Amino acid sequence: MSAETVTTEYYSEQEKKEIAKRYRKILRAAKELIKEGDAKMIRKALSVSMEAHKEMRRKSGEPYIYHPLEVALICVEEIGLGPTSIVCALLHDVVEDTSITLKEIEKDFSPKVAQIIDGLTKIGGSFEQTQSAQAENFRKMLLTLSTDVRVILIKLADRLHNMRTLDSMAKNSQLKISNETIYIYAPLAHRLGLYQIKSELEDLYLKYTHPEDFQDIQNKLSSSKTSRKRLIDNFMKPIKKRLEEAGLDFYIKGRPKHIYSIWKKLQKSNVPFEGIYDLFAIRIILKGIPADEKEKEKAACWQAYSIVTDEYRPNPDRLKDWISTPRANGYESLHTTVMSNAGVWVEVQIRTERMDEIAEKGYAAHWKYKGNSTSLDKPLDQWINQVRDTLESGDSSAIEFIEDFQSNLYTEEIFIFTPKGDLKVLRKGATVLDFAFDIHTEIGKKCTAGKVNGTLMPISHVLQSGDQVEILTTKNQKPSEDWLRFVVTSKAKARIKDLLKESNKGYITEGKDIIAKKLKNLGLENNLETINQLRAYFNKKDYNDLFYAFGKGHNLPDEISRFKKDKEILANKQKKIELDEKAFKDAKSFEREYKKVQGNDTLLIGDDMQQIDYTLARCCSPIPGDEVFGFLTINEGIKIHRNSCPNANQLLSNYGNRVIKARWASQIEKSYLVTIKLNGIDRVGLIQDISKVISNELHINMRGISVETFDGIFEGKIKVYVFDTKHLDELLHRLEGIEGVSNVSRDEAI
Repeated sequence: MSAETVTTEYYSEQEKKEIAKRYRKILRAAKELIKEGDAKMIRKALSVSMEAHKEMRRKSGEPYIYHPLEVALICVEEIGLGPTSIVCALLHDVVEDTSITLKEIEKDFSPKVAQIIDGLTKIGGSFEQTQSAQAENFRKMLLTLSTDVRVILIKLADRLHNMRTLDSMAKNSQLKISNETIYIYAPLAHRLGLYQIKSELEDLYLKYTHPEDFQDIQNKLSSSKTSRKRLIDNFMKPIKKRLEEAGLDFYIKGRPKHIYSIWKKLQKSNVPFEGIYDLFAIRIILKGIPADEKEKEKAACWQAYSIVTDEYRPNPDRLKDWISTPRANGYESLHTTVMSNAGVWVEVQIRTERMDEIAEKGYAAHWKYKGNSTSLDKPLDQWINQVRDTLESGDSSAIEFIEDFQSNLYTEEIFIFTPKGDLKVLRKGATVLDFAFDIHTEIGKKCTAGKVNGTLMPISHVLQSGDQVEILTTKNQKPSEDWLRFVVTSKAKARIKDLLKESNKGYITEGKDIIAKKLKNLGLENNLETINQLRAYFNKKDYNDLFYAFGKGHNLPDEISRFKKDKEILANKQKKIELDEKAFKDAKSFEREYKKVQGNDTLLIGDDMQQIDYTLARCCSPIPGDEVFGFLTINEGIKIHRNSCPNANQLLSNYGNRVIKARWASQIEKSYLVTIKLNGIDRVGLIQDISKVISNELHINMRGISVETFDGIFEGKIKVYVFDTKHLDELLHRLEGIEGVSNVSRDEAI
């Protein structure tokens, strides 16, 4: 591998100029960080990368080298990383995509660069069907977190650039990459304090998965920009005057909340865009305070807070003090929400320049303020150590680990003290037992109770921030499965599972034999399909969980008889539904609607867009017109899910290799069952009016209706057969027009 033999004929003159331009931009951005010899090493990395990727082009048609150049620039400009990271960013794909080896990287650069590149390189090889290459890759990447966090930071830069250039990818790839991003990368950026990157990743996810919602919110924010600026100026006028009189040096940042957070709020609160009161936040950044004088920083922030709350009435429930006790990722700031003179709630964030840089650049900014030492603030160190401990314990599946890890990333923290006053950071909802395992596995497995603020409490007691806890242990205590019901931290769960695993092996073997005998007695086949159906029926995570439950006696053999009976009932119901559908197709009402529709609608699956057998997923009940994707299951063939399915993130992130393209053609061959929710003010004749719209006016076949009333308010669900989303939208619109009906929406599940 020689850096001096770059084959330049693969690049046009214009492309060479563009490469040089981007390279110089990186050097300018890193000027203060580059020391003697660094520029030469960066230039060498660029040459190696250009040569390695010379024949490669991105989907957009651009030379592939543009990508590592942009990743390197993000590392410098948006994360604040230095020369080593620039070199690694430029080389991050060469081992994976070309014949260059890690040994060559180590020889030509350094062991540290080779180690980081190794962490950035995707895992090859094959995996069991129940495992996921993506989840294994995440797990390997996270293993590097405790040794060199730059692997994660460069990976985040890589993902950010991929998301920024997702336009050139096929729709199916956009969906997979976006869901993977929201599932793991955005939460990771959040946990590492990279709020700008986290926000952009979330917005880009929304842009590609819910394009209409994204565009709608973007348009509304744009149209209200002028009035928003006027409100901010009027709001800040008296505060600026008071801050200047107090002798505080400061500047103001005012920006709207990012689109994804507004969208989430709209989803959660079910209010219109205009009804969201805190659409934007104002940030007061205090300047000129030495970074090493923490007490001065704290005093200045509280002084500014006092000025803001003297001018405007604060909401006492919205005060967040992350200066006295920073978040686990090192984030420090004072947050308050106050009522402006215009009658609008405004969020105000107060912090120093040092705090703001840490808030923007997260983990990397800590190095700057700690003299580039690898020792960081204690809470962040503790979290990274917890990740390492969890990864190094046991051999739980990659999927299980990633799901557990991901669920912890956004969770709020609590701060617990040991009897000696040492601070421990745990996730909200942590119990005495979680705390015990956080101290040490040996203490956790023998924990019998805890003294919380001097009072004896059981191991399941949920701790509150500020509690002081002493763990009590006994030699005879043994871990129990019940412990898994109330522990919430990844570390405690992993340790308990490891401790239980050995004793569980005998129960698993016994349970397998019990199920086999019972299936034989009932005349059911003992094959993979039946076992998988039993697993789903008894709601077990995997086969071993199923066998263990029967071996341990949690489930009894006679319950398999109930499974057989329910299976037969379900099969009969399915036949009835199919008969109903056939009868409906033959009905005159269907014929009338059929003539109104242009063409027929079939589902085309795979890259070749063929008509292949499939089933519709019950979790989201897709119908023609919905954006959908196919998912190859182990035992049930291809299942079709809506892009907005509640399970989409997990499926697309952990099992992306089993996702198949799917789209509706322009023909309709059958009707589809959907559930509609509605509520409003009850009155005489309401049900009759609803039935009239459905059956008489739209000639829609209604399978069932259920309505409950309470104090004059009704809530109902109607199951109907529709042709596609346009047909459904027309029905929803008509129902909204009925007197007394307030809200009408499609239920996500039948």
